[in-house]
Amino acid sequence: MLERLDFLESKYAELSIKICDPTIMSNQREWQKLCKEHAELENVVNKYREYKNALEEIESNKEMLREETDKDMREMINEDLKEQQKNEVRLHAELKLLLLPKDPNDAKNVFVEIRGGAGGDEAALFSANLFRMYVKYAEKNRWKVEVMSANETDIGGFKEIVFMIKGNGAYSKLKYESGVHRVQRVPDTESSGRIHTSTATVAVLPEVDDVEIEVSQNDVRIDVFRASGNGGQCVNTTDSAVRITHLPTGLVVSCQDEKSQLKNKDKAMKVLKSRLYEKAEAARHKEIADDRKSQVGSGDRSERIRTYNYPQGRITDHRIGLTLYKLEYFLNGDCNEVIDALITAEQADKMKNMGVS
Repeated sequence: MLERLDFLESKYAELSIKICDPTIMSNQREWQKLCKEHAELENVVNKYREYKNALEEIESNKEMLREETDKDMREMINEDLKEQQKNEVRLHAELKLLLLPKDPNDAKNVFVEIRGGAGGDEAALFSANLFRMYVKYAEKNRWKVEVMSANETDIGGFKEIVFMIKGNGAYSKLKYESGVHRVQRVPDTESSGRIHTSTATVAVLPEVDDVEIEVSQNDVRIDVFRASGNGGQCVNTTDSAVRITHLPTGLVVSCQDEKSQLKNKDKAMKVLKSRLYEKAEAARHKEIADDRKSQVGSGDRSERIRTYNYPQGRITDHRIGLTLYKLEYFLNGDCNEVIDALITAEQADKMKNMGVS
């Protein structure tokens, strides 16, 4: 580990010189690339320097103990040594986390797609509950939410809703939401008080830059149509809604949230590129495809990553075996306790696979 940290520190010093070189600064694209790499190394290098300082302090205190004979002074040095040793253990643990492989998409905005699964109208209502939960979570993180398209039911649920969450690190937190979510509750329409089980599927896709994936105009068919809805001001009177079909893959994306046809087209194209990016990543890394398939599945009641039990006020994440009796708080966007636990579990798994102890 120390050899790798020495290498990263040398690389950081080299990049510090390069980004101040006028000849490199004149090439804006190259300079930005180096600045990004420099920024990514900054945290780990600063932490490593702090760690080395702690080691020096420990050695200095040990040296003074070997030479000091005064009892009071030795006690003071021993106290300082204990503090520095605690500090060294903490910094070593933090460095291990910083050295874990980073997901290149973590800092990106995301597209979230929620679809009702098993359960009909009740599944659609649950999709609306999940949408509200993510909106509340985004608000708590000061992220922006932008609806791309929605297929609403007569009773206020969603057969499908696609929306974008804009904010630094959105993908790093929300990527754990991909999968089948199961709800257990008594529907309002249930006169006998019997508990029903319904599901909704959630897919979280990182927003991709144009340089990451290109879509040829020859590969897409663009159709325009009149936006649909429940009436009133929400329904356009012009053909502003846009449907884009990617001919090579058959992927179809619709957007009707904006009154402008051009804005709907731009939004739909962004969603399409994110879906194509995910498809390309899955093709290059088959394990990603296998993992996503195991998480999302078909939407059947038996496949789930999380259960929301209303009668018990319980939420259970089945991937890590975590159960909390804080359902109301969770549905109001207080999701960090579960998401942080998922992040910690993933970090532990990465350490295990890397043989880090």
